[in-house]
Amino acid sequence: MSPDEPAWQADAAAAIRAATGTSAAAPRWSSRGGSALNATWRLDLGGERFFVKVNAAAHLAMFEAEAAGLALLAAAKAVRVPRGIASGVASGVSFLALEWQDIAAGGRDAALGDALAALHRHTAAEHGWHRDNTIGTTPQDNTRTADWAQFFGNRRIAPQLDRAARNGHAKLQRDGEALLAVIPRLLARHAPVPSLLHGDLWSGNAGRLADGTPIVWDPAPYYGDRETDLAMCMLFGGFGADFFAAYRAAWPLPPGHAMRCELYSLYHVLNHANLFGGGYVEQASELIGRLVAEVR
Repeated sequence: MSPDEPAWQADAAAAIRAATGTSAAAPRWSSRGGSALNATWRLDLGGERFFVKVNAAAHLAMFEAEAAGLALLAAAKAVRVPRGIASGVASGVSFLALEWQDIAAGGRDAALGDALAALHRHTAAEHGWHRDNTIGTTPQDNTRTADWAQFFGNRRIAPQLDRAARNGHAKLQRDGEALLAVIPRLLARHAPVPSLLHGDLWSGNAGRLADGTPIVWDPAPYYGDRETDLAMCMLFGGFGADFFAAYRAAWPLPPGHAMRCELYSLYHVLNHANLFGGGYVEQASELIGRLVAEVR
């Protein structure tokens, strides 16, 4: 370890070297900044390059679930994802190392629409997954459930409302209880096949490689209604009209998807309200009001 190298970097580099068999050349770390959730680094090690996400040691389970999610999506062979290399705790810091990918501009276009439809063709018997994971850093309960309305209400909206109450957003929790009561009516006669989902598909988690191959990252996967991925794509923008056209050509959407898009968007708006507060609280409140009004 060099005098200026934090202990966690030396330990993480050693774990990555052991996982890949790279040479004992001195590691070179370059900060890639980060988000409100994780710090990110580029590691050059023995002629190879890795993308490394870092957080407090308590977040190791989050990184382990992310690695499992990437492996799940990779096994579907529908859309490219970074390969997980190693994860662990290094001197009190949790880390996840991924293969480095050079991402080109654009990519949220027709090719990705086709790839997403192909991913959604991978299905399961029930909604959920065999393990829980996180959406951002928020725990995401994936307990398997046969009924989609029950799954979405109990496993997605209710936990976010409980978290909102703990965060001091009592009105969100109170109004949300009225929404929970009508979710079965909003989703009546809608029984989607449980599709393999990316789970957190906003524009910042999708792109393309230099050869045009679509690639996605930072998943929060489970099996559920495929329209939830499309709702996330619409929520924050950044996906072209050709993306949605290609998806619909590959797998048309059933009637009622516009209303369900608002319902599914609410999950992510609530999560952002709980993580970041600000205008997301009011946005969530307005969405809840419109959705409840649908059944009055």
